[in-house]
Amino acid sequence: MSKNFAPSNDASIEIFERLESEVRGYIRSFPIVFDRGIGTTLIDVEGREYLDFFAGAGALNYGHNNPAFKKPLLDYIQRDGIIHGLDLATSAKKAFIEAFERYILKPRGLNYKLQFTGPTGTNAVEAALKLARQVTKRSNVVAFTNGFHGVSAGALAATGNKKYRSAAGFGLAHVTALPYDGYLGPSVDTLDYFEKLLNDPSSGLDKPAAVILEAIQGEGGIRPASLEWLQRLRDITKRHEILLILDEIQAGIGRSGKFFAFEAAGIVPDIVTLSKSISAVGTPMALVLLKPELDIWSPGAHSGTYRGNNLAFVAARAALETYWADSKFEDEIAAKSAILADELKSIANDFPNFELTVRGRGLMYGLVSEKDPSLPGKIQAEALRRGLVIETCGGRGEVLKFLVALIITEDDLRRGLSIVRESIGAVQASLGKGSAKATLGTEVDA
Repeated sequence: MSKNFAPSNDASIEIFERLESEVRGYIRSFPIVFDRGIGTTLIDVEGREYLDFFAGAGALNYGHNNPAFKKPLLDYIQRDGIIHGLDLATSAKKAFIEAFERYILKPRGLNYKLQFTGPTGTNAVEAALKLARQVTKRSNVVAFTNGFHGVSAGALAATGNKKYRSAAGFGLAHVTALPYDGYLGPSVDTLDYFEKLLNDPSSGLDKPAAVILEAIQGEGGIRPASLEWLQRLRDITKRHEILLILDEIQAGIGRSGKFFAFEAAGIVPDIVTLSKSISAVGTPMALVLLKPELDIWSPGAHSGTYRGNNLAFVAARAALETYWADSKFEDEIAAKSAILADELKSIANDFPNFELTVRGRGLMYGLVSEKDPSLPGKIQAEALRRGLVIETCGGRGEVLKFLVALIITEDDLRRGLSIVRESIGAVQASLGKGSAKATLGTEVDA
């Protein structure tokens, strides 16, 4: 490596505190100078290893520097392959589109056109919302409580969290927030309310252009919608000629156990947004899938300088060919999902005084502390001291978020869960907690 590009081995984060904006977030939970990533391991500048249960907030479903993608990327760079391409036709983009059709669309009987947007998830959501409004000639959109769709203006209007919304600096309009599945308790079907509003001409609900949602809410607290609820929502939107947009940015690309989180419900959305792990290696890429009859864009009507990340196309194609050519990868995810769900239930039982609940699907789970929302943050800090990187989520930080790489080995999965157990024990000891009967959630779908 050239001396000019050698990484610093200084572990101090002082320069970040001095020069980087106060907006920085994750560094506050993980005040470490990381240097390398290999599979499910992060290595800091001093050589200490950390097991990664964070996976780049879902952008690293295939782990760090997956060798199946590194060689194609290095070969592409070595031969001077096009890196920046706007929406020009390139060999890398062509190969990705062909692979996506072969391994994802055709096996699932899906008929979508592909729109490459700016490089992040919020860009995909903005494009989806804009298109839905153009197609229907209606402006209102329905989103759901605890939903997260991005922090640019249009996507932010559909995002529930007060922290993000208040940062906008202006009123967020043209979105109606309705209760997500389970928001009013397990005995209430929240779609009864939605359908009542649609059928009542005096409800005050402007007929929406679209409904946007996550099949499993991520940042909102790992909340999986029931399959029956998703099926009924699809039926309602069809009958009322409302477009259904599934935000698969975090819950997609195998995270739920299937390539798409909506697959388990057997529904077909009108529009799908993808980002994060669609690029396979953490390079920026976002994609909108839209039914062909909705493709009313005029050329250049929705643009972006970085909608042609060819390095992402190379890695994404390799990921599809490596992991999605057959059902083996899904079977492996299912086996690890069962381990994760069982171990989290065991952990909750072993610390009954905290009254923890468990919810999730696939390899997207949460250990929930409604009684004490500060608890997950304390567990997170103890875990970091023991060499585990894990994040929290939820409107109050009440969820310890398990977003492990899909390629994690069973040994590393169990090792990380053992660290979580030890960390909870350390928190319990520091608080002098006794024991009482645990309360397990009912939202587990392994």
